Amino acid sequence: MMKRTLLLFPFVLIIFAASAQALSWAYPFVVWDGNVYEVTDENVPESLIGENIGEVETSPDDMTGKYYGNASNEYQIGTNYFEIKDLPTDEGIAVEIADNEWRKAVFAHEAPSHWMDLVPYVLLTLLLLAAAIAIAFYLKKRK
Repeated sequence: MMKRTLLLFPFVLIIFAASAQALSWAYPFVVWDGNVYEVTDENVPESLIGENIGEVETSPDDMTGKYYGNASNEYQIGTNYFEIKDLPTDEGIAVEIADNEWRKAVFAHEAPSHWMDLVPYVLLTLLLLAAAIAIAFYLKKRK
């Protein structure tokens, strides 16, 4: 019995001592309006900054890499996105990395869909359904 325990101990130690590794990202990115933009090292002058179009709202999971909504793997929640004058937003946007300092983010690809992206639509549907039921009860009671 003791021999079996001694043989099993190193195996159990290796299994439980294995550390989890966080995901390493290939490049800094932001997600806006269902699109992923790679943040470049190119600064955008203040004269080219247009309207505020959004902000980072979520962070990706460092273990799985999954994200939803307006997310970023580099910038904190609350980091603002801006239009760049004379550049369509489907080509690039500006990310405010500090006060009065913006970096250009270029379109990379569409963001993968996530079930959390559907939550607003499900909630709106439930709200409309509840309103329809309430109106139906009100009209039925009125008769």
